[in-house]
Amino acid sequence: MCSLGADLWIFLLLLPACAPAHPAARPPAGVDECAEGIDNCHADAICQDTPSSFKCICKTGFKGEGTDCEDIDECDNEFNGDCVHECANISGNYRCTCYDGFKLAHDGHNCLDVDECSHNNGGCQHTCVNTMGSYECRCKEGFFLSDNQHTCIHRSEEGLSCMNKDHGCAHICRESPRGGASCDCRPGFELAKNQRHCILTCNHGNGGCQHTCNDTDSGPVCSCHPKYTMHSNGKSCIETCAVNNGGCDRTCRDTSTGVRCSCPVGFTLQFDGKTCKDIDECQNSNGGCDHFCRNTVGSFDCSCKMGFKLLTDEKSCQDVDECSFERTCDHTCINYPGSFACTCDKGYTLYGITHCGDINECSINNGGCQHACVNTVGSYLCQCHPRYKLHWNNRDCVEVESAPPAFVSPKAILRCVKNGGNERCFLSCQSDVHSVPGLHDAFSLTCGSPVPLRSQNGRNNESLNADVATVRTSTTFKVTEGTCRVRRSDLNQDFSQQKGSEKHNVLYERFCFVNITCRSRAGAGQKGAAKETFLTAEFEAELNYKEVTDSCSFTCARRKAEKRMRKTFRTLRKAISKQQFHARLSGKELDVGKKSSRQSDSQEMCGTGQVRVDGKCVSCQAGTYYDGDKEQCVLCPNGTYQTEEGQITCETCPGPETRENQRTAGARYITECVGVCPPGEFSADGFRPCDSCPLGTYQPDGGRTSCFPCGGNLITKHPGSTSFQECETRVQCSPGHSYNTTTHRCVRCPVGTYQPEFGQNYCVSCPGNTSTDFDGSTNVTQCKNRQCGGELGDFTGFIESPNYPGNYPANTECTWNINPPPKRRILIVVPEIFLPIEDDCGDYLVMRKSASSNSVTTYETCQTYERPIAFTSRSKKLWIQFRSNEGNSAKGFQVPYVTYDEDYQELIEDIVRDGRLYASENHQEILKDKKLIKALFDVLAHPQNYFKYTAQESREMFPKSFIRLLRAKVSRFLRPYK
Repeated sequence: MCSLGADLWIFLLLLPACAPAHPAARPPAGVDECAEGIDNCHADAICQDTPSSFKCICKTGFKGEGTDCEDIDECDNEFNGDCVHECANISGNYRCTCYDGFKLAHDGHNCLDVDECSHNNGGCQHTCVNTMGSYECRCKEGFFLSDNQHTCIHRSEEGLSCMNKDHGCAHICRESPRGGASCDCRPGFELAKNQRHCILTCNHGNGGCQHTCNDTDSGPVCSCHPKYTMHSNGKSCIETCAVNNGGCDRTCRDTSTGVRCSCPVGFTLQFDGKTCKDIDECQNSNGGCDHFCRNTVGSFDCSCKMGFKLLTDEKSCQDVDECSFERTCDHTCINYPGSFACTCDKGYTLYGITHCGDINECSINNGGCQHACVNTVGSYLCQCHPRYKLHWNNRDCVEVESAPPAFVSPKAILRCVKNGGNERCFLSCQSDVHSVPGLHDAFSLTCGSPVPLRSQNGRNNESLNADVATVRTSTTFKVTEGTCRVRRSDLNQDFSQQKGSEKHNVLYERFCFVNITCRSRAGAGQKGAAKETFLTAEFEAELNYKEVTDSCSFTCARRKAEKRMRKTFRTLRKAISKQQFHARLSGKELDVGKKSSRQSDSQEMCGTGQVRVDGKCVSCQAGTYYDGDKEQCVLCPNGTYQTEEGQITCETCPGPETRENQRTAGARYITECVGVCPPGEFSADGFRPCDSCPLGTYQPDGGRTSCFPCGGNLITKHPGSTSFQECETRVQCSPGHSYNTTTHRCVRCPVGTYQPEFGQNYCVSCPGNTSTDFDGSTNVTQCKNRQCGGELGDFTGFIESPNYPGNYPANTECTWNINPPPKRRILIVVPEIFLPIEDDCGDYLVMRKSASSNSVTTYETCQTYERPIAFTSRSKKLWIQFRSNEGNSAKGFQVPYVTYDEDYQELIEDIVRDGRLYASENHQEILKDKKLIKALFDVLAHPQNYFKYTAQESREMFPKSFIRLLRAKVSRFLRPYK
């Protein structure tokens, strides 16, 4: 039964089988007369069932109407059935036979001479001489042939008997009773008039003729079958290419000596001079292929390992730079030969192969915090209970000996100077500065720490300190000509001390926390458009409740502070737009978001904390920082350390003693600071002398003031333990579980968490907005984003399964609607799709006109297909749905689409329906190549754009066979009269 719901080319392949047959009477309906044997076909006919009846067809070799068939006598024609000797008709066929002394050729029609001498010397005692259709024996000197024509007799010297060498008989000598001798001839010969010589006739060896022999008075005369020509020897017949292609497998050429066979490229002519044998090119130097060689009939195909692509010479393999594709990695992409890897910024972890999600550090042993832990995007912070303050290690809490001050010392000061319409802003940070490792077009600077909120349900924007409120604000500026770069300032004076000419020209604000983030992205429009730079500034200032007076309530005081900050921000915006935003960070003067005048326009600038090495931007390693004066990475000096890459400053070791005693530059961790307590030890201030964590406690970090208890009265195997895994639990918990110190049992990690290690007392929260399908998960790879992916545009777009290219989640449903502009149609390419193989099609992807199951369906699958496929929508708009059940999941899919002018429908259909589009692995790889598919879409969507690609560009992008396919179709469509 034909299914018209299949995709277009399958429908086309089935179309002939779907064509209705001619109507005919067929009682009763549904009866197969041929199978039931109730047809009236002749015994030499074939019965063929039809939808409405049946029909009879005479077998090959018979003629008639099917109900009455008679044998065809193939021998009864002027060509004798093409047999050169004898033709014998048989029922339904015929057979060629040859005369004695000949054998049937491989073509079944021609007759070739049998070389009798090749077998046992033809039975001759001395010499055997082969002749056309026969042979003859000959004797050596001094012998003559006996009557049996095979053995030889020694000649006598005297007498006239047959034993005498001069008896004169050509063939047989017979002695007469009276002592005389008479001559006779072998069968097939006649005695000549001289009664001694013998004349050959057609009865012996066909008269020496290969085909036809006619006796004449002067002897046999040879002729050839009408489809052969006579050789110059007058006996042999030469094949011509008109007969069975001269017996040649491939190319036949007539010559004066007969046919000459030749073979096309990729084949070699065998010893018979007729047969062509395929050459296995892969046996010789792997066919010249870099990686894999697969022999084909008459040719061969090269292919590459995964992660490589075949170049246009169709032999060389080149690494695919996946990092050059759009949307490959959320953060940083590292290309490797044949592969790639995604890495995430600090504070994020990788999931779904390419995606980065915020780490909830607080779910990992409470973030190491002694009191409370608050997760933030990309980081976290520890908080202390009232009357405690955070230790220098930012994890422990120490008791405050006196009441806290009304204001926490400001970490940053922003001063903006207005002078004659020229605005300048200066940011001075009085604490250590952190910067996110710089990409080419992004940086992030953080000064101070955000004040922790009391509660999400409490009063808005209130801090934990009852006497202090926090005023928060953020704004985003568009920098017209600036770049995302922090570089050494060219100012020759201490700009942090600059003052305006008048008091009202200076705006002065103190902040406890500042975060400045900059990102650049390509501008809208065509390729090569200038990048747009956006700088986001977040500020936090503290407002003391003691500032509230009878005439101005707390709300009034807040509004005044917010108004003052807005005024400052307006000035800051103007200063940024004029590239007059400067900063003093960790004692260094820097320009923020300013374009470098020394940077070549042709060379892309490196990001913050990066240097150029061998033409590539590389982040300064941990233990170093970027020195703007030297424009290179420098080791952190004694008394400092740096745990992150791509930084512009180093962290100062805590405590004056550690700074004085540290003698090693380039420290990467705080524990390298001399005097800091190592993991497994503690002291009152985190510095030496230190005590080992007592039995029943552990400490994984350095510089701590206490150790964590195992809980549940558990003890450790020895003092100085560094992890909970050293606590002697009653049972050993496997991955996917956490140890409950109250019940002393292993508890499965709940949905949305995982635990990859043995013997832990916590489960790690899934990164970002991901979750797990089930409880008891053991790896972050089981954390999946449930959001349906894709971008839907009027001209191009794509859809992708949730969490792609990682496995999609269970029990998910996605729906997309593609509604192209008027007079445009939809073209879809499915490079590959991975769905679990299940009998009940639990996971499926369907594309149809609407949500109605009865609407026109374009595509539907519930299986994995690694071969690409392209097709046009059967409806002007598409409703697409993807569903997964609770069973196994898979990688899923990313399916791009393009809309095109419906005037080109015929051309697009002609291309995607052509089997040559998918004929080779090379063509299939084009439909999987994200860069090439964009170029292909450009041509398929707007065929006239084909001519904007030069011949050289086309050769570098596509193999020759692909170019020929497109060129012929596009040129024929656009220029039909050329």
